[in-house]
Amino acid sequence: MNSQDKIDEAIRNPKNLGEMSGADAVGTAGSSDCGDMLRMWIKFSDEGGKRVIDKATFQSFGCQTAIAVASMATELIKGKTPQEALSLSGEALSEPLGPLPPIKIHCAQLVEGALKNALTGEAAPSPGASAPMLADSLQAKGTVKINFR
Repeated sequence: MNSQDKIDEAIRNPKNLGEMSGADAVGTAGSSDCGDMLRMWIKFSDEGGKRVIDKATFQSFGCQTAIAVASMATELIKGKTPQEALSLSGEALSEPLGPLPPIKIHCAQLVEGALKNALTGEAAPSPGASAPMLADSLQAKGTVKINFR
């Protein structure tokens, strides 16, 4: 299966798509000004006395390649410590898909940014509360109107 076929398959059947209630960490990357945004939710567990990523989910407003990379990344980081996940570059996160076209490298960087923001930046939501949906962030700026049907 070539790189484009792997990307197409990940787009048709994305894994871990959607927000996660009760997440331990949430990170967002991108800009509503350029149209590409990605949010990642992470839940940790204790495995043999060390904190590891148990589950990760994502939402994306952007190109399909960002969805494919995020889908792969959420699978790739399972079982890793936060430090191990932080060491992964956008290139490493997208590696299971094969080489990305140069014009799509920013998609892997977007996923890397959301992951790093979740692990180092944005505070976790209060217990029992969920983080705002990515659409809420876009609408709050007043620059994007989203119609749900």
